[in-house]
Amino acid sequence: MKFSRRETLGLIAAGSLSAVTGCKETQTALPSSPADLADMDAIAQTELVKSGEMSARELVQAAITRIEALDGQIGAFTDFHPERALNQADKVDTSLPLAGLPYALKDLNEYPGMKLERGTAMFKGNMGEKRSKYTQKIDNSGAIILGKTATPEFGLLGTTEPLAYGDCKNPWNLNHSPGGSSGGASAAVAARMIPMAQAGDGGGSIRNPAALCGIYGLKPSRGRFPDQGNPKRDIEISIKHAVSLSVRDSALMLSLTEKPKGRLDPVGFISGPDGGKKRIAVTINSIRGEAPHPDVAKAVEEAAGQLETLGHEVEFVETGPGLSKGLFDDFVVLWGQSVVAIVQAAEQISGKPARESGLLEGWTIDLSDRYLALDAEYRDAAMKRLKQGGAKLRRWLEGYDAWLTPSAAMPAPPLGWTRGDLPYEQNLARSSELVAHFAIHNVAGTPAASIPFGFSGGLPIAVQISAALGKEADILSLSYDLEKARPWAHMKPPLSA
Repeated sequence: MKFSRRETLGLIAAGSLSAVTGCKETQTALPSSPADLADMDAIAQTELVKSGEMSARELVQAAITRIEALDGQIGAFTDFHPERALNQADKVDTSLPLAGLPYALKDLNEYPGMKLERGTAMFKGNMGEKRSKYTQKIDNSGAIILGKTATPEFGLLGTTEPLAYGDCKNPWNLNHSPGGSSGGASAAVAARMIPMAQAGDGGGSIRNPAALCGIYGLKPSRGRFPDQGNPKRDIEISIKHAVSLSVRDSALMLSLTEKPKGRLDPVGFISGPDGGKKRIAVTINSIRGEAPHPDVAKAVEEAAGQLETLGHEVEFVETGPGLSKGLFDDFVVLWGQSVVAIVQAAEQISGKPARESGLLEGWTIDLSDRYLALDAEYRDAAMKRLKQGGAKLRRWLEGYDAWLTPSAAMPAPPLGWTRGDLPYEQNLARSSELVAHFAIHNVAGTPAASIPFGFSGGLPIAVQISAALGKEADILSLSYDLEKARPWAHMKPPLSA
């Protein structure tokens, strides 16, 4: 629903975005209505600017007001620059596709004049100096960067509780995690502080928090964007994109940031379902043979039924693509490979063993230690198995238009479920359970999206739709189908604008 510039300013002036008070353990909801600006997705908000109904400054100021009211309880932002954002809004070209959009970057991305702390004491107070090609594309879209959002140390856990900075909490229940590693981004969007935020995914870190916060999260194909990834890994698993209130927001940001030329054909802006009937495989258990939470399993079955009702062909496949049950163990080897240099740097900086330096969490050091304890033959074999598993999945997916599975295997866990100071085996077991349906798509490079699909005990749950490499258009089409059949944008957390 649109409303006039005068009505928008009236909402703000009348205090519809009043401050939240009380202790952090108390959830206090802000007043809202169906016509509230905060309920609009990114495209709807920027249309107000492009039509002249609001100025970019007014749009950004409204987001600043929401963040100031809510974030003291949630902890989504690690760096916040309201004055800079307002100055940028005053200068934005209103013809740009996302002109004036209040946006934020996950704090694993460098950006000039903003902190780059990566969720670790090792980089506390560190400041960014430059833009990447990817963040330059975000700037070129007209989006206004308000600040940075919380991540676990180096994005290495599926919850967002960095020991050096404090917990990020789920706005659906402040005693629970928003997931990770894009936990701050997802919490901010779920609470309607901003309608979309940049996120990144190296093992489920877009899809996991999107699922746990009740919003949409698409992990695109490997090779879709410029300058993505970690050159220290044998297999490139990380990719950046966004979490959003709507499918169309994510689809538009994809079209604005993807490579115009490359080995993958550009997706372009997919603005709705294509109307085609698709062949969809459905698997409920993980590749480890583990069943998800019963409510998540039920959600997958209901989503399959919904898609079948819409005319798609649905085929239940019990074992999925037949991948190795040991894939997650090999995946952890890949994680460890990327942090060895970090641990060595911490020891050089402090002049002490890593565990005595106070610069790194135990989980980061554990990953490095476990990797270094492996002989070269085992490491090479693990990388070979991962590459073979990824290739197997890519081939298998070519036989279907999409694959429907659980997203996060459970509702949001309580705070403390995984943390950087817990025993290695505990973090490992719980992380493998949480990302059971995610990591293989990072290994294969295939696209996948988390789609909200109900609740369990008052917490959101979701399903995942994936597809063959480069087939984001099929995922987006089916996402639009489910968004229309089972809308989620009106379902707001107790703590939200």
